[in-house]
Amino acid sequence: MRAPERTVSLSLPGAPVVVRADDGKVRQVLTNLLDNALTHTPSGSPLEVRLSDFGFEVADHGPGLAADQAARVFERFYRADSARGRDSGRTGLGLAIVAALVAAHGWRVEVDTAPGEGAVFRVLLTP
Repeated sequence: MRAPERTVSLSLPGAPVVVRADDGKVRQVLTNLLDNALTHTPSGSPLEVRLSDFGFEVADHGPGLAADQAARVFERFYRADSARGRDSGRTGLGLAIVAALVAAHGWRVEVDTAPGEGAVFRVLLTP
């Protein structure tokens, strides 16, 4: 995955946490979250990946989402208004796959966002 003209920061505070998980599926979750963030973050804006004892999160500085859009963002084939106008070739499946893989591990995924404020997608390693 390439991140042209963007700075990606990775925060790993404290000691590593050991988690039983399918590494391929966790890799797919991170890949999809980063791909989503790269798609919606303007050139020159940073992306952040943060890990903690409770999970991990990917933060972007894109257009953000209204509450009604945020409530649907993990649905299959859903594309927010900000993505519909672009002919990006995207299917609207990336975040739905994230939700399914996270649920298969018994974890949770959530999004904190508001219009004009970007988005933080958080995977919590607790049910």
